[in-house]
Amino acid sequence: MQSLLQQELTRRFEHQVATVFSDIVASTAYFSRFGDAAGRQLQQLHLDLLGRCLPAHGGRIVDTAGDGAFLTFPTANAATDAVIQFQQLISRENATRSRDHQLQVRIGVHWGPVLTDGTVVSGDSVNLCARIAASADSGEVRLTRDAFGELAGTHRLNCRLLAPAEFKGMSRKIEVYTLDWRDRALFPRSFRVEETQEEIALPQQDIISFGRLAEHEGTIANDIVLALADPMQTRHISRWHFELRRFGDGYRVRPVSNAATEVDGELIQKDREVAIRPGSKIRVANALTIAFATSPGGGEPGSSDATMIAGDVHK
Repeated sequence: MQSLLQQELTRRFEHQVATVFSDIVASTAYFSRFGDAAGRQLQQLHLDLLGRCLPAHGGRIVDTAGDGAFLTFPTANAATDAVIQFQQLISRENATRSRDHQLQVRIGVHWGPVLTDGTVVSGDSVNLCARIAASADSGEVRLTRDAFGELAGTHRLNCRLLAPAEFKGMSRKIEVYTLDWRDRALFPRSFRVEETQEEIALPQQDIISFGRLAEHEGTIANDIVLALADPMQTRHISRWHFELRRFGDGYRVRPVSNAATEVDGELIQKDREVAIRPGSKIRVANALTIAFATSPGGGEPGSSDATMIAGDVHK
């Protein structure tokens, strides 16, 4: 009887769908620092932007809990199209917000069987998708192999396989992909410090700060800390030197210090914004040169004289 009941439940309620979890990064710290009203506004912005992406792709919000949202889509391609649009909307919104009030999310996508009556959605696929999302970095979209296998060729070309990962409650390691959802022709993924030849990956954030200061009053001061072997040369770099800001048409550099900042040989004054493209070079305080990658690939942080500290602040 149990076997027959399981077969009937499966026949009536099991469907293949794309599941998506979206989670606000560092929301607990945000609530603690700015209060409940600001925290709820950030949560509402998250839901509002998600809601703008769903109708065109057949998606729906199944549940919201705290700072996260659980969604379903009819296909993995529809889910991927929606989360790309969602990330682009976040970037546009963040362009008008200060660094402290940026909306940053991590996203997981899975394709597999769920049990649903059209409203409630449950099953192992839901649990796996939630764990995939929780493993992602700020601004990152991660997919399972099942979701990757359902994607069209254009999306597949923008995915990169990560090392198999272990997740709580899973008996085997899970293959996970990361989706490079930005236009590679506009957004370099890494840069090279010419003095050290070190390749450094850019954090997946809408505002990336550069400077010599690593910490300030117990918190991360810069997303990318620039330091050279010679301490006297390093002193020429300001504690907070410049910001790299992401817009829909590419990055823009904005000096926040009066110390010299040159972009492709042109001296840029404080608070002025100048476009950055793959191949651009930034000269920092006549001490260090940053050359942005021209190829689609991106290097990982190395261990030579210039150091990167990624500003992934988890809850």
